[in-house]
Amino acid sequence: MKLYCLSGHPTLPCNVLKFKSTTIMLDCGLDTTSVLNFLPLPLVHSPRLSKLTGWTSKDGTVNLEKELKECAGRVFVDSQPEFCLPERELLDLSTIDVILISNYHCMMALPYITEHTGFTGTVYATEPTLQIGRLLMEELVNFMERVPKAQSATCWKNKDLQRVLPGPLKEAVDVWTWKRCYSMHEVNSALSKVQLVGYSQKVELFGAVQVSPLSSGYSLGSSNWIIQSHHEKVSYVSGSSLLTTHPQPMDQSSLKNSDVLILTGLTQMPTANPDGMLGEFCSNLAMTIRAGGNVLVPCYSSGVIYDLLECLYQFIESANLGTTPFYFISPVANSSLEFSQIFAEWLCHNKQTKVYLPEPPFPHAELIQTNKLKHYPSIHGDFSSEFRQPCVVFTGHPSLRFGDVVHFMELWGKSSLNTVIFTEPDFSYLDALAPYQPLAMKCVYCPIDTRLNFHQVSKLLKEVQPLHVVRCSVLNLPFRRRYERVYILPELANSLTPNEVKPGVSVATVSAVLHSKDNKHTLQSVPKPPPVAPSKKRKRVVEEPPVGLAPKPLLSGAVPLESFLVTLQKHGITEVKVEETPDGHILHLQAEDTLIQLEDDGTHIVCDNNEPLRTTLRDLVLRFLQKL
Repeated sequence: MKLYCLSGHPTLPCNVLKFKSTTIMLDCGLDTTSVLNFLPLPLVHSPRLSKLTGWTSKDGTVNLEKELKECAGRVFVDSQPEFCLPERELLDLSTIDVILISNYHCMMALPYITEHTGFTGTVYATEPTLQIGRLLMEELVNFMERVPKAQSATCWKNKDLQRVLPGPLKEAVDVWTWKRCYSMHEVNSALSKVQLVGYSQKVELFGAVQVSPLSSGYSLGSSNWIIQSHHEKVSYVSGSSLLTTHPQPMDQSSLKNSDVLILTGLTQMPTANPDGMLGEFCSNLAMTIRAGGNVLVPCYSSGVIYDLLECLYQFIESANLGTTPFYFISPVANSSLEFSQIFAEWLCHNKQTKVYLPEPPFPHAELIQTNKLKHYPSIHGDFSSEFRQPCVVFTGHPSLRFGDVVHFMELWGKSSLNTVIFTEPDFSYLDALAPYQPLAMKCVYCPIDTRLNFHQVSKLLKEVQPLHVVRCSVLNLPFRRRYERVYILPELANSLTPNEVKPGVSVATVSAVLHSKDNKHTLQSVPKPPPVAPSKKRKRVVEEPPVGLAPKPLLSGAVPLESFLVTLQKHGITEVKVEETPDGHILHLQAEDTLIQLEDDGTHIVCDNNEPLRTTLRDLVLRFLQKL
């Protein structure tokens, strides 16, 4: 068994497990932190960004004015943002048999894998993971395509030039592998390869292993995976949560008795308590609105936003914010809010019970009905005519490099009355704000990350007690397969004659043909040789087909030293010198000039030119052994 780590991002994993002749990719997360090196893509013309000066090295030897722009002491790439893909040189990705997806954030690199590596396998994911993953991909493509960049910056990626660039571009890793966003055609083609699975549903892969998803408690439809053969069990734990939020709670009991537990996707904010961060989010939001300012919340279109809206629903009336408009702006805003209400079976018990009352499981449905929450596909169209301030805007992208959030940063950044509140933990908020400096608006960092922290992981491992725990890198896993299941055909089984070797244990010898197909092994009867057809030609000698000889009996047991010595004496062999060896004993029959080696795995009689004596000694040894 071998495990490869193809992603350098701690919470956006991409791993490959080679196990029992199957090659399984575990997640294919897309590292989007690379976009922080690029200038934002404004929806409307930005005089500020268009006037930025190009970068030239201090000695004037390197001129990249057309590709790099200086802004507030930092240098950014003036091109369409590019993403850092999973490592593609370490393995031949066309050999991957299946891809298992744990949650919708960990599938964003799927089109790069399925459409450009020769992949011909199947992708397995739950229905919410597929549908919400589709929304996030569609949103990403929309953000990029509606603000196309005519030029493509490539010269700065030259290794010799990159060495002289200022940081953080100088430290950026594997920049020549960064790629632009995929197209909707590639998204649709990739997602057509997805096969839906439900929690605890067992899927057999080529007869070698079974895979099964378990609820991980992190997001709608998020999963941990069990990969199991007849004798080994591997658990893959990624993006899991023990907190009580909107998804089904984490299934811990099914992780017990694992030979190997692969652990990834832990929180990167272990000191930021999610409940405390929600409280801080609400209080800062209320203070800004009361002072007449606007609040901008850069967020993904699914996930934490459901919890933020639920928290605000309970907070609005007590904070006297009942007249403040809340706007959710995303190309997929409507679909996201609807999906969260229809995937009832994937929700926690409290929200499931609401469905049967019937009530919407999430309170944002009531916020929409009372016009307190309004959603729009973009800032154009209806939003521009219905927009009023002060207000709260939820929009993407959390990196602040593309999406409608860029417009609001340009619009509100010059006033200290306004506040931007960061809730997504994936990006450094200081790096996200860098191209907008100098900035007058207030910035609040409230990262809400419900994934497991180290204390929770320690408690979980004590409960499930796996034999081995691994964090991802290229590893030879420290456990070897010891057994394989083999089936025997009924007619062959009927022909066996078991011999009892000790009470309750019987052994039988078998001569058979081992037939292996799709990792299933079967013992079949040895075929009889075909009859020889009569020949018209005359032959001097008629050759008969060889008759299969019966196999010699196998011997089992051990020769007890003291009893054997007594037996030798009864047969007149009295001068015996016994020598102990690491593997047993050597008996020197001095009068007969013969050696007998008694060892755990065999007995040897060394007797020169005395066949009658050798035969006698052999028969005495066989008295103590059992024939099979």
